[in-house]
Amino acid sequence: MSSVLSAEHFHSEEAAYRFVEARLWANGRPCPHCGIIDKSGPLKGKSTRIGVYKCYACRKPFTVKVGTVFESSHVKLHVWLQAMHLLCSSKKGMSTHQLHRVLGVTLQTAWFLSHRIREAMMDLHINNAGPLGGDGVFVEADETFVGGRARNRAYRNPAPKKAVVALVERHGRVRSQHVPEVNAANLRPILEAGVNKASHLRTDESGVYWKVGEQFASHKTVIHAQKEYVRGDASTNAAENFFSVLKRGIYGIYQHVSEEHLHRYLAELSYGQKLVTA
Repeated sequence: MSSVLSAEHFHSEEAAYRFVEARLWANGRPCPHCGIIDKSGPLKGKSTRIGVYKCYACRKPFTVKVGTVFESSHVKLHVWLQAMHLLCSSKKGMSTHQLHRVLGVTLQTAWFLSHRIREAMMDLHINNAGPLGGDGVFVEADETFVGGRARNRAYRNPAPKKAVVALVERHGRVRSQHVPEVNAANLRPILEAGVNKASHLRTDESGVYWKVGEQFASHKTVIHAQKEYVRGDASTNAAENFFSVLKRGIYGIYQHVSEEHLHRYLAELSYGQKLVTA
């Protein structure tokens, strides 16, 4: 029985180039230097490099890696694709040490791969076109705090827990981000920019959502303080499930993340959840 990683582009460098070219150059092969499309051909001569083309307009060589996360890297392209698959398919994430062990590369190489891929995910997450939700779509908003017990975070003067807010389409996409403090001033612009006004907003009883909730098709809450978790179509269970995956990833896989790396992990997790739920 073959697995997903049995695909040829995960093991052959030539197949990996064909795989990436078919996706990035589906509408023609543009030169990254001058921008002219389909005025290039395979580089001829003594070069043994795979996937090198020469533009006949500006006379400069290029590959499909130019302008991507693969650029200026000596790591084989099929190893890049393996790393991308592992990071995207691991629901709770994958640590650099685990990537190093699975791929058989050095720890430094695994660190380089994981950071570049996460940075690309962060760009996709931030630039994902359009707000969540739409006509008839339910979007849940909730917040949580990441960090262990005070006595475990540091010997003295432990750093405060980090606040994370998440917007979750039911059976759809997820967007999450770190906020310095959970209050209406910080959360209101996130909801206004991130959720379509035709959506049905569902939250808990927190007062930070009351005013902004008036902008949506409907806004219903559940009162967690009274141990109420579902009332009709009102619940934040999808957001709670997302936070469960978030915390299991931090506590069980990464052990600890800094505030800077929390942003990258949230982008990776949000994009991964989109893949899982799509």
